[in-house]
Amino acid sequence: MDTVDEIVLILICAGAVLMIVDVIRYGYFLRKTNNVLIGSQRQLVFWKNLAWVLLFFFLLGYIFIALSGKADMVVAGVLFGGAVFVAIVNRLMLELAKSAQSNAIATAQMLIRIVELRDPNLNGHSIHVQTLTDLIYKYLPKKYQTQINPVSLSYAALIHDIGKIGVPEAVLNKPGKLDAEEWKQMKNHPAYGAEIISRVHALRPIADWVKYHHERIDGKGYYGVPGDEIPLASRIIAVADTYSAITMKRTYKDARSYDVAIGILEDVKGSQLDEDIVNIFVKIPKE
Repeated sequence: MDTVDEIVLILICAGAVLMIVDVIRYGYFLRKTNNVLIGSQRQLVFWKNLAWVLLFFFLLGYIFIALSGKADMVVAGVLFGGAVFVAIVNRLMLELAKSAQSNAIATAQMLIRIVELRDPNLNGHSIHVQTLTDLIYKYLPKKYQTQINPVSLSYAALIHDIGKIGVPEAVLNKPGKLDAEEWKQMKNHPAYGAEIISRVHALRPIADWVKYHHERIDGKGYYGVPGDEIPLASRIIAVADTYSAITMKRTYKDARSYDVAIGILEDVKGSQLDEDIVNIFVKIPKE
């Protein structure tokens, strides 16, 4: 084997190895973008799957040419360059996806801040619930984690109270107890939120998560949806929302301690809140 043949073989083998890495990294990209912020659009799903098929096709081509030994310097150079190009595109797509997700979350945080400016009792509450929800997800067993996308869950937690933009300020800011009509208006905020979210096609999968975050396991929640009929995401957000509401200061109550909050969660698990989720939450280290 002369020097040219050795270079050709090295380029082909290097290209094949790089293409294997490309396939693995593309699979990572698909997993990272399988959420309502990027991956739920049907047209994108089609193109993502087509790209997946083509990558495997090209990988088989690299392996075939490497084994056949019939490539020349030009073919080897083109194949190696192609593998490098795919690697660059993979990297660019992942960075663009991260940027798109970051921008979407930043936009949502801005909108939530506008909602919270109307109600001093919500100051920082939505981001607190999002943070707690993210924490709960990390401690969920695999049987739960596989049912729900963490980015979609986090986004739903962030915007869970967006429907309060449809509640009159007089109701939101009333220092005393709400009367029957005012309470009815307040209870409509999950439905308002779901309606707002549903107008964005990509976010429709999480509309029900927001709508049912005030449901109770015993079926005595806002809409009377009981137990396992409540979406898992809603049950997770409900635990985070309840803990946040207990531990944050409001105009009508003082903030309560971690220990008091945990005691309340323990008391209402199985009736108001999902018992499994509460059991997971209370075992998370206090820090």
